[in-house]
Amino acid sequence: MTQITFVQPDGTKKEVNATNGQSVMQAAISNLVPGVFAECGGELSCATCHVYVDEQWVGKIPERSGDETDMLELTSEEPTDASRLCCQIQVDSSMDGLILHIPKTQKF
Repeated sequence: MTQITFVQPDGTKKEVNATNGQSVMQAAISNLVPGVFAECGGELSCATCHVYVDEQWVGKIPERSGDETDMLELTSEEPTDASRLCCQIQVDSSMDGLILHIPKTQKF
């Protein structure tokens, strides 16, 4: 298992255990992480699983694809260099301790 921490806009943290090989989005949905809506179910067509990768993790996870970059232009909050769609991040053991921030416009 790989531990991932999701940080809400108010600073509240939720640590979840993810199975290697699943997407970060699947781990978030399975653990009821607020703010990860994943309306398209991970098909890279909705941008409702937008997260910001914590600065200490930027560059330590695989880079985003061109399609993901294009889809990030449709997010509810301005994308940054740290923006990712968590449906496109596949969990592996090198990500143990990964920290992701939920955009403030995705709270419910």
